[in-house]
Amino acid sequence: MAIPEPSTIDDIDLGFEIPKERIAQRPAGRRGSSRLLVYRRSDGLLRHARFGDLPDLLPPGAVLVLNDTKVVPCRLIAAASGGGELDLLILRRAESPGGEAAAEVLARGPKRSLRTGTGFTCGPLRGTLGRRTPAGSFLVTLRAREGSVADALAAAALMPLPPYIRRRPDRGDALRYQTVYAARDGSIAAPTAGLHFTAGVLARIRRSGMETVFVTLHVGEGTFRPIRTRRLKDHRMLEEVFSIGPAAAARLSEARAAGRPVIAVGTTCVRTLEGVVRETGDLRAWTGPTSLFITPGHAFRIVDGMLTNFHTPRSTPLCLVAALAGMDAIRRIYRDALETGYRFYSYGDAMLIL
Repeated sequence: MAIPEPSTIDDIDLGFEIPKERIAQRPAGRRGSSRLLVYRRSDGLLRHARFGDLPDLLPPGAVLVLNDTKVVPCRLIAAASGGGELDLLILRRAESPGGEAAAEVLARGPKRSLRTGTGFTCGPLRGTLGRRTPAGSFLVTLRAREGSVADALAAAALMPLPPYIRRRPDRGDALRYQTVYAARDGSIAAPTAGLHFTAGVLARIRRSGMETVFVTLHVGEGTFRPIRTRRLKDHRMLEEVFSIGPAAAARLSEARAAGRPVIAVGTTCVRTLEGVVRETGDLRAWTGPTSLFITPGHAFRIVDGMLTNFHTPRSTPLCLVAALAGMDAIRRIYRDALETGYRFYSYGDAMLIL
């Protein structure tokens, strides 16, 4: 793995390579059986464990913050009118009368089909690619052959596995690409650090005297949109909606006042906690959009540590992890993970930064 040394923070190069064979195509055989790389910032200690060891690795009295968003099946494998397949990811949609819905989609497929006017069908759904947006997505009108578009999508839509998983979603993904504590519909991608948790691990954490607190950030294209600008400061995060309820805000405020460490599960929880401070100046109940882009040099106000997966190069989640751990540490962590056989990305292994 070659990661060039940066000359300034703005010039950090996150564009290293992960061998294709190390990108996990399926989850571990059992939920919670993944490997866990542990990095301690205070002295640089790096060790290897299993995810099931997590309750014994967290600091005493820790408060673990989890994102309870739920992934909505929103991927369509459609037949294009000119032949071939279109792979459509529905970013957002709005129902309208008469069995139609306006939607915005990301589309992949034959170049001849990726143009305005291409029709497509997917089971009980049909539609036409409309105007292309400046961001590269398409506006479409979805129509149901009968009934509502919502009912047709429930029958036809698949789980939105990321494109580096080179297979079609199957029944198993309906369970494994969803956290065991998912409760609030709204995401187009999973908060992947949470995929490792089992009810048993959560119970052990609570029995150990630690707390779990739930917040919500609905994952949108802002999280996985790659960084294509030369300088980090020129990248613009797209807004995603997050929410911290009154009870969660109160428990987190009490924990901070008592000096208890706050450990965020995933980059979405980090952005939620740090985002509410940016929006309100304090840790309080809040619901609204955030476009917070955390880069090296960010002064963390709430988060003391985090559990996360290994992220794709030139991505905003990787940039966030580098902000917390330090870029030199990230180089070391990724190099060690590659040398010792870790699996990468959404269905891969995890790391714990303390």
